Amino acid sequence: MTATADAEAAANELTPLADYLGSVLRRLRALPPLDLDLTQAYGNVLAEDVVAPHSFPAFDQSAVDGYAARWEDISGGSRGPGYVPAPSGTPGGHSIRLNVVGDLGAASWRPVRLTPGSCFSVAAGAPLPIAADVVVPVEWTDQGMAAVEIFRAPNRGYGVRRAGEELPAGTLLARAGTYVSPALVAVFAATGIGHVVVRPSPRVVIVATGDELVDVGRGSQPGQVVDANSHALTAAAAEAGALAYRVGICDDDPDGLRGLLEDQTLRADLIVTTGGTGTGPGDMVRRILSRREGGRAGPVAFTEVALYPGTALGFGTVGAEEVPVVCLPGEPGAALIGFEVLARPAIQLLAGAEPVFRPSVRAHLLETLSSPVGLREFRPAHVAERRGGGYTVQPLSGGPFTLSGLAEANGLLVLGERVTTAAAGSTVDVLLLDRRR
Repeated sequence: MTATADAEAAANELTPLADYLGSVLRRLRALPPLDLDLTQAYGNVLAEDVVAPHSFPAFDQSAVDGYAARWEDISGGSRGPGYVPAPSGTPGGHSIRLNVVGDLGAASWRPVRLTPGSCFSVAAGAPLPIAADVVVPVEWTDQGMAAVEIFRAPNRGYGVRRAGEELPAGTLLARAGTYVSPALVAVFAATGIGHVVVRPSPRVVIVATGDELVDVGRGSQPGQVVDANSHALTAAAAEAGALAYRVGICDDDPDGLRGLLEDQTLRADLIVTTGGTGTGPGDMVRRILSRREGGRAGPVAFTEVALYPGTALGFGTVGAEEVPVVCLPGEPGAALIGFEVLARPAIQLLAGAEPVFRPSVRAHLLETLSSPVGLREFRPAHVAERRGGGYTVQPLSGGPFTLSGLAEANGLLVLGERVTTAAAGSTVDVLLLDRRR
């Protein structure tokens, strides 16, 4: 049997990533909804559709600073009672003079009515007088106080915002599953909404395991590895919208690990561990959490998934509350990729977000790549929009395991299980990473 045939046979024994993700996500349910004050809703996901109870704008108002008037009084060529010859050099060859009968600010509330040949000085946001159908900007006038001379007449409706013009009452403002953004908070407030029903942000606890781990602030020595994973995964969970808590390092002690996980179930909606998922002598997480007791399977099932990097993943529940647990590999690149493909969708599902996966695009590959047979590879890459439309994708040096590549990436290039070579110029799938740069 050739090496390629051996690799294909081994890959055939792995669980396809899509099947594994489906089996995990089907076991999760969105967190119960709660009613939040609007000031606390940002960053949460709506649990219900939101409909505007009131119109926006709520009343006819001026969109600019100027003079609210009747268009028939200022329309060119009307030569009505307000007509006067234009000053030399004035565009249009004539001007209109109107009496200014009052001032209206944004806080004005008494209804007023225009009469022929008159106008009101208005501020942007001020309610319009009855019968007004145009607002002349101040820069098109002599800015008079008792009377104003208008040098240029706008079209009917200029500078006017009618009630409900942007959002009539009954408009669907946002669907369930939508993240509440600052702009959406403004829309809700403007239409009279003070509370919304949302899913709470999932509480995610991050635990790094391994006797070899030491905390940051020092260099690695033989037999020691600086714990980068728990810091990175805590940041990744926060980026995904979770309330993330880093527990720190747990030694490979069976009782210590069980006790720590039991304690964390009191404050967690999801626990993410990193390290110890393989089958080697030091992989204690897998040994401890998959151990059969009393004829029953362990609380966490570990699966060899057709994923590169990091084939060994674990999922199950712990504690009386059956808090979900995701177990990721200990290699930092594999841990971050594993988080992207498994833990992040789980967080999105718990939060009630739709969709749960990153957006993806098809992109023009700029460099020929080889990929392991039978594995779905996720490789750090840089995605750019082409001037004529579409995208290009440049793989970053070092392959999927390199932290430097992941730090620079704004996308993850995806090569399917059947792809062993992707030629430059071919079209590939790319997950877009939400990096705030």
